[in-house]
Amino acid sequence: MTGNNAKKRRVKISRGTPGKKPNMYFHEGTAAAIIAYQQISDMQEKESLYVDEIFPAFDKLVENLIFIHGFQGLHDSYEDLKNDCVTFLYEAIRKFDPSRGSKPFSYFNVVAKNWLIIRSKQKVTKLKRSVSIDDPEMLGKRDSELIESFQVLPAQDEQLEMLEFIANIASLLDEIKNRATNENELACINAVIHIFENIDKIDLLNKRAVFLYVRNISGLSPKQLTTAIASIKRTYRELRDSSEHGIY
Repeated sequence: MTGNNAKKRRVKISRGTPGKKPNMYFHEGTAAAIIAYQQISDMQEKESLYVDEIFPAFDKLVENLIFIHGFQGLHDSYEDLKNDCVTFLYEAIRKFDPSRGSKPFSYFNVVAKNWLIIRSKQKVTKLKRSVSIDDPEMLGKRDSELIESFQVLPAQDEQLEMLEFIANIASLLDEIKNRATNENELACINAVIHIFENIDKIDLLNKRAVFLYVRNISGLSPKQLTTAIASIKRTYRELRDSSEHGIY
């Protein structure tokens, strides 16, 4: 800001709690900046807040997701893929609703990851129209594996709804985790969250398979897991009927 605009009150951003190990790129200050961004009406102040406080976190978040999950393998330009995803997160700021109990990092992490999955599926669809996945001269082994792993492409109008719904599910799971009353419940809900965050990599055919997978991840005995699940179900029903999570 320059001139008279420089005299405007700047939003004070706290970057974390003393003594607590911070997330170096998406910290408490980022969360506060996102909330403040929604409340500010002055466009220049909003732009300054986004550029200084929010954009760096979005940029690093998307960069990590692209490299951790290998999304860059199907796309011609890493920079274009990252910039498009960051732009999508920018558009999603207005949809983020802190009153639902969502944590900003969890919300935008889920939205970004699923946007990247959908974009990869779109790329796969285009590749399938022009080349055969069995043609070694056209595609490398890694590209062929990526194509085979992404097969279903939802309609465009369903994609945005799906991303928001998935983010809301993530916030619901976070809230259930916050309400866990003992170590067994915490181990159980952590296992459920792990499955939710990695569902595209896990082949689960029925409820029994899900139960066994959760038991394996949590390390709980069948009796301990059954008791923990019963408690978590009660918490879920309470949240499901609440005004914050009434969509479930």
